[in-house]
Amino acid sequence: MRKYVLKRILMMLVLVIGMTFIVFASLYIAPGDPAELVAGVGATEEDIERVRESLGLNESFFTQYITYLKKLLKLDLGTSFTTKQPILGEILVRLPNTLNLACAAMILSIIVGIPAGIISALKKDKLVDNVLTTGAMVGISIPNFWLGTMLIYVFAVVLKLLPSGGMTHFFWTPTGFQQAILPAVALSTSTIASFTRIGRSAMLDVLQSDYIRTAKSKGLKGTTVILIHALRNAMIPLLTQLGTSFGVLLGGAIITEQVFVINGIGTYLIDAIRKYNYPVVQSTVLIIATMFILVNLIVDLVYCVVDPRIKYE
Repeated sequence: MRKYVLKRILMMLVLVIGMTFIVFASLYIAPGDPAELVAGVGATEEDIERVRESLGLNESFFTQYITYLKKLLKLDLGTSFTTKQPILGEILVRLPNTLNLACAAMILSIIVGIPAGIISALKKDKLVDNVLTTGAMVGISIPNFWLGTMLIYVFAVVLKLLPSGGMTHFFWTPTGFQQAILPAVALSTSTIASFTRIGRSAMLDVLQSDYIRTAKSKGLKGTTVILIHALRNAMIPLLTQLGTSFGVLLGGAIITEQVFVINGIGTYLIDAIRKYNYPVVQSTVLIIATMFILVNLIVDLVYCVVDPRIKYE
């Protein structure tokens, strides 16, 4: 187990370094001159050249990349071109809002999607199964920005039951719960559908196994067979989907934050792209990718708890 953990951590570090290279290279070849942005409107060519020299933009690609890595090791993400403030501080202010939204959507996906998949498998080819599988197909197809707009119109504008935007409190507080309902539903719909479809498929495979028939022949209660024997063995694909879905939720949060006017890193990223604020784009994409890699590392480590048959050598 220890060897496996060390191996996975080393792989994670390699992935993070690879991600830094891809992000840095992508923005390095992007059109536009960051020096002109920093120098401002009306700057002379001498001013722009002076800024370019101070930012190290005259150096070679690999020299700039090594300098970028050295700063990352010191947790120095650079300075925003527009606000002139440290990027790390600006991200730390907004990151809790994004995690708050993503975690609320993930919890909603788990408590709705997994039971829906189990019920659909247990009621195979019946009305409930047809309704749930059809609903899952619709849920995957609906764009979250359109759904978010419709939810705002119905529940905030017409019925006036819920706030139309903003997320200033954590979702487990009374105020935060009200604020999180609409964005969490809009963001989690496709993830709920994915959990439903994968949960149904996994449960159907497990329910047809020999050990399930043996457990039933011994006279065990149906709930015991489902919860103790079947569900635990169906959790492996669901855990894999959980890790993937968290990355999807972080990506979807970028659009959802725009719809619901949430001051998260998604809004921060979109604003930086519009203003060609390259250091902010680099840092935000890197933070999102690192969180995605960390979640998948945790999921891999949880495998051995869910299924002891898995051997890590």
